[in-house]
Amino acid sequence: MSDEHPSCCAPARTGVPLDVPAGSPVPAAAGAHGIEQIALGGGSFAMGNSNGDENAGDGETPVHQVEVAPFSIDATSVTNADFARFADATGYRTEAETFGYSAVFHLALAAEPDEVMGPASGTPWWAGVRGADWRHPGGSRSGLDGLDDHPVVHVSWNDAVAYCKWAGRRLPTEAQWEYAARGGLEGARYPWGDELIGDDGEWRCNIWQGEFPRTNTEEDGYLTTAPVRTFQPNGYGLWQMVGNVWEWCEDWFGPRYYKFSPAGNPSGPSLGAARVMRGGSYLCHDSYCNRYRNAARSSNTPESSMGNAGFRTVSP
Repeated sequence: MSDEHPSCCAPARTGVPLDVPAGSPVPAAAGAHGIEQIALGGGSFAMGNSNGDENAGDGETPVHQVEVAPFSIDATSVTNADFARFADATGYRTEAETFGYSAVFHLALAAEPDEVMGPASGTPWWAGVRGADWRHPGGSRSGLDGLDDHPVVHVSWNDAVAYCKWAGRRLPTEAQWEYAARGGLEGARYPWGDELIGDDGEWRCNIWQGEFPRTNTEEDGYLTTAPVRTFQPNGYGLWQMVGNVWEWCEDWFGPRYYKFSPAGNPSGPSLGAARVMRGGSYLCHDSYCNRYRNAARSSNTPESSMGNAGFRTVSP
């Protein structure tokens, strides 16, 4: 990745004890998935970045024609209330709960001093925080009061897959995600078009305003997550496909995958070290990370969790 645009995801989880199990077993297709569904008829679209603002090393090019089969997708990210139904029904413990810590942005900290493990190397605005998890997004002194309709965060790729197994769903492929995000606008930079801010001066997504990472002026109204039905949906009726929280995809990440991707229903490389993340988050800012775009790509290891990443699901 280029120095101008480093990853806006938290560093990968490191130092995981070898005797810690990865999450908890869950029953298959046992739960009620209550999120509104948007049925998409599928079709062909130009996948990749045609605007010339891609990040070196992310593999947003070449633009290539892709065909996706019909599928349905959640209108919003999975919320705290949605995930709570799953966790309460199954007793599932996320990897952040199992490992005992997760990554929290420094301005979102709500933890005791001895629970903060220190800044991450290379990204000092992130800290490992003992007791940070989806029920305590800022640390042990935080909770979910008033956040039922916010996206669940501090969920790893493995946690998202566990939810999908319970709900009889799956994570979107990267191609499905981008097809959905574009909302029928071929080649557009954002889900609503090419201009970041509306003609009325209103923000259209939840990203960083001000000087990253010290001062967020909150012109869009939010320091961290926003309710999932904030701003306006795209042309397909999907809310906040960019900004707010990163969304896990099913695929392994490969920076050169687009050069040999199949044209029909691509599902990513067969192997990898990290899983694809799409959409950017409330921490994205053009001076640091301009990945709040339809074509932008990032990744993290499947056991990693952070305070700005969640997911939405698809079927089939």
